[in-house]
Amino acid sequence: MKIAFIGTGNMGGALARAAAKDTDNQLLLVNRHPEKAAQLQRQIGGELADNARAAREAELLVLGVKPRALPELCGELRPLLAGRRPSVTVVSMAAGVSLAELTELLGEGPAIRIMPNTPAAVGAGMILYTCGGGAEPEAFLHALRFAGRFLAVEERLMNTGMALSGCGPAFVDLFVEAMADAGVVGGLTREDALLLAAQTVRGAAQLILESGKHPGELKDAVCSPGGTTIRGVRKLEERGFRSAVIEAVLAAGDIR
Repeated sequence: MKIAFIGTGNMGGALARAAAKDTDNQLLLVNRHPEKAAQLQRQIGGELADNARAAREAELLVLGVKPRALPELCGELRPLLAGRRPSVTVVSMAAGVSLAELTELLGEGPAIRIMPNTPAAVGAGMILYTCGGGAEPEAFLHALRFAGRFLAVEERLMNTGMALSGCGPAFVDLFVEAMADAGVVGGLTREDALLLAAQTVRGAAQLILESGKHPGELKDAVCSPGGTTIRGVRKLEERGFRSAVIEAVLAAGDIR
């Protein structure tokens, strides 16, 4: 599949890296700062291109620009795509821009709205998606399968999902940093403390996913009566840990 990435920043670049792992994919890399695209090309291959070539040739056109830049970009792409739909599927990761708004900007045609997250850069992403305009997701899912896991959601739930998986890495980063800080207070080196904290979070998450057990059950399994873990859990509850996490997600998703 020929895939064009317009915008090769953090998220666009992460998805391009994932697409490059499939040698059947042909990549076109576009950035308003050409050197940024060239730097990525040196790392993953592909070809440098401009918006016009991307619109003319791509089967999958991934728009990795900020929401404020989308109207101008779509104004340039719309006449170029007019004769090609539905042979090209547009994929937008612009937060807050609905499929209806994207269609208004680009015209009718297959479109997929996605919400990826930063772990896609290491193949461990969580990518939410919803389809419109008759888009079939199979080719898209196959082309980007090395980015991580994908979940189809109703568009009305995209903001909630984004608050969990899109903003969630930042919340987890804060938690890991705080855990490591505690380790340093206890005498560990910063390097060792970060390793212990990050690997612990990674392993706990993997255990939830692979065991199929509820996290509460897994938590109970290590909370021995009168033991050290339950004393730590008590302190987290005393300080409103779960409530703080819930409120952070609700705030991030603007959920009332």
